[in-house]
Amino acid sequence: MTVLTVSAVSKRYAAYKNNFQRFATWFGANIRPVSEYWANRDISFEVKAGEALALIGQNGAGKSTLLKMITGTIRPTTGHVTVSGRISAILELGLGFNPEFTGRQNIYHAGGLMGFSQEELSGLMPGIEDFAEIGEFFDQPIRVYSSGMQARLAFALATARRPDVLIVDEVLSVGDSYFQHKSFDRIRQFKEHGTSIILVTHSLGDVRALCNRVVLLDKGSIIKDGMPDEVLDYYNAMIAARENSSGRIDQNRDTNGWLRTSSGTHEAIITSIALVDRRTGAPARVVDTGQDLTFRVDIQIAGEISQVVLGLMLRDRTGHLVWGTNTARTNQAICSPQNNDRYRIDVDLQCLLGPGSYGLTAALTAADHHSQGNYEWTDNAFVFDVVNTSLPYFVGTAALPSTFTINRIE
Repeated sequence: MTVLTVSAVSKRYAAYKNNFQRFATWFGANIRPVSEYWANRDISFEVKAGEALALIGQNGAGKSTLLKMITGTIRPTTGHVTVSGRISAILELGLGFNPEFTGRQNIYHAGGLMGFSQEELSGLMPGIEDFAEIGEFFDQPIRVYSSGMQARLAFALATARRPDVLIVDEVLSVGDSYFQHKSFDRIRQFKEHGTSIILVTHSLGDVRALCNRVVLLDKGSIIKDGMPDEVLDYYNAMIAARENSSGRIDQNRDTNGWLRTSSGTHEAIITSIALVDRRTGAPARVVDTGQDLTFRVDIQIAGEISQVVLGLMLRDRTGHLVWGTNTARTNQAICSPQNNDRYRIDVDLQCLLGPGSYGLTAALTAADHHSQGNYEWTDNAFVFDVVNTSLPYFVGTAALPSTFTINRIE
């Protein structure tokens, strides 16, 4: 069932010579503006019941404007938005709150603007107060609240009843880690019961954990809509390519479902990656928990550069970051390499990973971060599996050394 349809939506902000001209356009007068800015252009997508969709993009991409059109805060210049059911949104911190009202009074005030009756809000009040966990501040003016306390109150109100569509725009980023976990648990519960989620955040880890679809906006338009790994890896590559004046991004998915995303200017290139058993030197694609391993990366210099840094990052099958480092952090950057120089870099480590599949991302950069000269960046450049045949059974992605000590207490 489709609960939200966005059809060819665009939003234009126009500047006129005077307010009279602007006023005349409200009644159909055809007056050319002095200047105009299109915050969104021809946006179309659908959201189904129970689907969790993330809107991502750099600042100014048009995310907030799009959300305001979806919630009806502003009207689109062209196109239309259709929502089936009740929509609840947290768009801006303190939106709808009066700073002189107490938290309790603001629940009645802002809740009324959301369509709740005073009787409904009185019945919901104990649950809102309990979830917000702001104690005696609940009956103090909002102006004395911290930003985190305002976020608690806003989220508690917006989720006091399970909506058909829940929109969250960055507001949880100001909260403490405890409340963020608590809020995301509620969002997951809503999703399991059929609520559609639209999440706007710069935390790509949250997107991977919660969402099953991602829409990437850039300069007001959709440039990619798909699975989280595909869109998030493309987004990272797009930023690196833009900052390094290299627009080429390649993506392909192998037969096992792993997505490989590559970008870079290629003044330095990775010629091969291998995983070998450190004891025997034999190549490996399936390794045992606790096994001593070596990642072997061969690189070649293919241009005039002053320095090259190798970075490695491990992610599990769901895309969550497990481990990462680079040779800048270990003070081993290769300085003043010559064109056509070749290097072999061995990274020795013990496999303290839980059973599962893992992807190794490899990058050659000019410094500590790929925004500072991205020569080559390849997500999931090498994929391998881990099995556990030597340790007692455990769950998770980390094989943390541990022991139980049991003593009888008399």
